[in-house]
Amino acid sequence: MRRSRIAGAVLLAGTVTGLAAGPAQAQEYRYWSFWDGKGGSWAYATQGPATLRPADGAVEGFRFTVGADSAAAGKPRGAADFDAICRDTPAKDGRKRIGIVLDFGTAADAPGGERPPKARTECAQVSEDASAGEALAAVARPLRYDANALLCAIAGYPKAGCAEAVSGSKEQASSAAPSAGAGDRDGADGEGDGSGDGGPSAGLLGGAAAVVVLGAAAVWQARRRRG
Repeated sequence: MRRSRIAGAVLLAGTVTGLAAGPAQAQEYRYWSFWDGKGGSWAYATQGPATLRPADGAVEGFRFTVGADSAAAGKPRGAADFDAICRDTPAKDGRKRIGIVLDFGTAADAPGGERPPKARTECAQVSEDASAGEALAAVARPLRYDANALLCAIAGYPKAGCAEAVSGSKEQASSAAPSAGAGDRDGADGEGDGSGDGGPSAGLLGGAAAVVVLGAAAVWQARRRRG
């Protein structure tokens, strides 16, 4: 029984790390990508929102997108500008302010029957040790996670699904309009178009489940070597 459980964990670890290794796969997924705003520009997050603990003055971005890898992921179309986002939120002792940029993506990337909400920014004022996920929860409830700690929905969008495989979506999105990387803000109301060429990776993972799974795989390997 123990061996079967560990083997199952190894298989799940392969699933988690397989999602992170998007460039090796052609399959596209519909998911929330996670970004760090550094120096006024966006960089794809290397940790999940549950494990990243940003400092006061940081900006974190979330973009709903469709794609197969993080290398060409559609970035949030809002600016990573902390001063603009948090200018109306005074600093408080024992608290930190995190700018949150929410880009609900394009109509082309939306699940069937759903319409992307209007993009928005929020200033989360949270405890000094709060994670990015806690900052997000303070300003964009309801959030929805799956059993593997993947971030599935922000502010209730989308209503269902979590990093599900999408067929034919890349061609639809890329043929609709120019890339969002051009810097235009068309579609801030959910009607514009963007590249959306990202894919599930570290920015999608909540963190805790992946650590448990990979830890179980390491234990199995160690026992196998000793045997």
